Amino acid sequence: MKTVYINSIASISAQKTFDNTSFLDAIEDYEANVLPAIDPNYKDYIPPAAARRMAKGIKMGVVASKLAVQESGLDNVDAIITGTGMGCVRDSEKFVSAIIDNNEQYLTPTSFIQSTHNTVGGQIALELQCKGYNFTYVHASTSFESTLIDAKLQLELNEEKNILIGGVDELGDHTTEIQKIVHLIKQEAVKTSQLLASKTKGAVFGEGANFFVLSNEKQASSYAEVVAIKTYNTLAETELLQEASRFLQEYNLNTEDIDLLVLGNNGDVDFDAFYSTLSEGFQNTQQAYYKHLCGEFNTASSFGFWLASKVLKTQTLPEVVKLNNKAITSFKTVLLYNQYRGENHSFTLLKQC
Repeated sequence: MKTVYINSIASISAQKTFDNTSFLDAIEDYEANVLPAIDPNYKDYIPPAAARRMAKGIKMGVVASKLAVQESGLDNVDAIITGTGMGCVRDSEKFVSAIIDNNEQYLTPTSFIQSTHNTVGGQIALELQCKGYNFTYVHASTSFESTLIDAKLQLELNEEKNILIGGVDELGDHTTEIQKIVHLIKQEAVKTSQLLASKTKGAVFGEGANFFVLSNEKQASSYAEVVAIKTYNTLAETELLQEASRFLQEYNLNTEDIDLLVLGNNGDVDFDAFYSTLSEGFQNTQQAYYKHLCGEFNTASSFGFWLASKVLKTQTLPEVVKLNNKAITSFKTVLLYNQYRGENHSFTLLKQC
């Protein structure tokens, strides 16, 4: 089977990550419980007339995908695979509001058409004129991991050569208010640099789009090798370390072989214990986290994937993401772990290439 490489990356998030020449040099430290993504100048990538009809999630996805394809040096890709938890939730809210306001009569279909979860993937295909395989995964907080598994299988079997994958989610006003009421979002504003010290229920939510071109052909500019990805619907906290060790053993590795452990801590006092439990088994390993920078959302793990890719290529780890301080001379093997509210666990293994 062929090896899978990350050949290009692009990120739009609550940080200024759309400029890929820098690596978390200037950090936005928010005091909030919801973090909006920082918009690039969409007019540079999308005609203004078209952009006006696009929800934010579509615009983020289209621009991030264009940046990823551009960096890969390709004119087009063989397939497009997107992951999203909530889809184009703003258009969904608009359409439902219109149903109520207009007493279920005289509804314009535009918001409904653009509210479907596969709108982003379809719009990217139209922009690229890509007529190949196009699939969208809506698997809650493992939506991005599902795109990664699909792409990896196709590339290993040489069914395709270059696949664009990505995770995208946007914030919707009404949905955000509901999530605050049921304590999924923190009630109080939190200084994001102090997120892990908050010790309260819920997370600081965010939005963003992170896209990658994966290939079974290595380039001089490749970021990393995708070794393995595994997801679990449920996993007990007491089984976490054992399962992580079993996952690594499948690839002739142990905890001492991991140079960097990237964790998805989001400051939720009820569920961050999963990360604490896992970190105890990697006490001699450099550890990092990232959701204080991008916020929590269904495809937030794609930002962690972006972070790990940058670390492996640049061989630097920004101070702002460090959970501890270890004397690491080089980063060769990275393990990512994510879960959301005790469910949808995932392990992703990357290597320097």
